This record gives sequence, structure tokens and C-alpha cells, in this order.
Amino acid sequence: MTAVAKITAKGQTTIPAEIRAALHVSPGDLIAWEIEPDGSARVRRVQPLDIEYLKAVEGTLSEWTSPADEEAYRDL
Repeated sequence: MTAVAKITAKGQTTIPAEIRAALHVSPGDLIAWEIEPDGSARVRRVQPLDIEYLKAVEGTLSEWTSPADEEAYRDL
């Protein structure tokens, strides 16, 4: 399945409906982006056990360190 989405000036995009359905994601769910060795990206739904993984890599996500981001993350 291939779907195309535009990226905004803020780096945001909308996940197309057919992709959301295939991933079984809805508002409030988390997704993880993984870069493959060939430079392609893979996106998947974060399972509850993946939260520990995300906490481990939190320090590498320096672009998401605003006070609003910290507050949102704390609510998880």
C-alpha cells in the first residue's frame, strides 16, 4: 500500500485514512519512526511495551524539548 501526504512548513503531516486503518491507530495513539539502512523510513504503531524503549531514546529527541512538549510527554 502506498499513500502520499504533504509535509507542512512546521514538519507536520496528516496520516492518510487508509494508512491509519492499516496501522490500527486513532487519536492519542503513538507511532514510532525507524530509519532503515537504505535511508527509507518505517512507521509503526507503538505497543504499550514500547514506551520503555521511547523513554530510553528520549535524550536523542532534542528538537522536542519545549516546555509544551515536556508537559505533554509527562501525561503519558
